[in-house]
Amino acid sequence: MFDFSYSLQKIQDFAILYGIKILIAIFLLLVGLWFIRRITDFTYQLMKRKEVDPSLRPFLRNLLKIVLMVLLIMMVIAQVGLEVTSFIALLGSAGLAVGLALQGSLANFAGGVLILTIKPFRVGNFIEAQGQKGTVCTINIFNTVIRTEDHKTVYLPNGPLASSVVVNYDVESHRRLDISYAVDANVPLTKVRSLLEQVIDTDKRILQDPPFSVGVEKLAGQTMTLSLKVWVQRGDYRFQEVSEALNEKVKEAFDQEGIEFK
Repeated sequence: MFDFSYSLQKIQDFAILYGIKILIAIFLLLVGLWFIRRITDFTYQLMKRKEVDPSLRPFLRNLLKIVLMVLLIMMVIAQVGLEVTSFIALLGSAGLAVGLALQGSLANFAGGVLILTIKPFRVGNFIEAQGQKGTVCTINIFNTVIRTEDHKTVYLPNGPLASSVVVNYDVESHRRLDISYAVDANVPLTKVRSLLEQVIDTDKRILQDPPFSVGVEKLAGQTMTLSLKVWVQRGDYRFQEVSEALNEKVKEAFDQEGIEFK
């Protein structure tokens, strides 16, 4: 005969036993999350004080957070009374399934590790990659965030980024600026060259070392194309201020001498 009071007592004992464990597990989870946040924030500030590469700081903080979260989940499961070894086996099986389903994400993770190891660019560098140009804001685990010159935020997946051509414009301190001007071939070359040299001398942003050069790029019928090569600081090159100023001054100088562009 079914003993209702005995079954009810068993249910009460089970609820009390596991209810207390569940409450402790929830408390442990909340406290653990608070500690993880404090530890990761402290670690990040410590890396800033130790002047760790800004490119590495977010990556290491996120990696530390993931490791601590896994340990916390294992502690919570152990507190509830479940077998941790079973959880690890389940986690391994789930990890394999997720890994197969998220091969692209794993490739991005590997790309992020490769970028932070080889360091083809750092936070603050101006780069060109994947058809985009911009300043590197953050290097995350799975993607790199850049801000374009017109202030658009672009997220580049680290997998393709690590295996593609990346142009870093901030490695060298100065860059060469190439400008071409097409004029009538009947205009004396010495006159045009002299005017261009005078214009160059008026702009103090143009470096004297390496020296600038003015030469004939090509001749086609009645058209002579002159090539002007000057060296400037990389910041001046990026925002095209020097090239725009030179074009304006060359236009004024040519107009005064009656030289027309072709």
